[in-house]
Amino acid sequence: MCSMAKITSCEIAFVPIVSEDYISSVDKVLDIIRSYDLEHNIGIMSTTVRGDINKIHKLIFEIYDKMDQECKFTMDIKLSNLCGCD
Repeated sequence: MCSMAKITSCEIAFVPIVSEDYISSVDKVLDIIRSYDLEHNIGIMSTTVRGDINKIHKLIFEIYDKMDQECKFTMDIKLSNLCGCD
């Protein structure tokens, strides 16, 4: 069990489906992720964030709300309550 506060891990894979400029859409999502005070690791196919579950929920809703105005997309989200600090 972790001695620190409860940490949640989340993997987010954002895929623009109908977008005039899909690279710009992905960059906007990455900018949103970077704006949060969460540990993050940007990968080729997805981004992993770690931190407080409430901040992660807020992040997911912000991505959805902002990108809903920009393009059609899918967003695969995996959440884990295993912090990996054991």
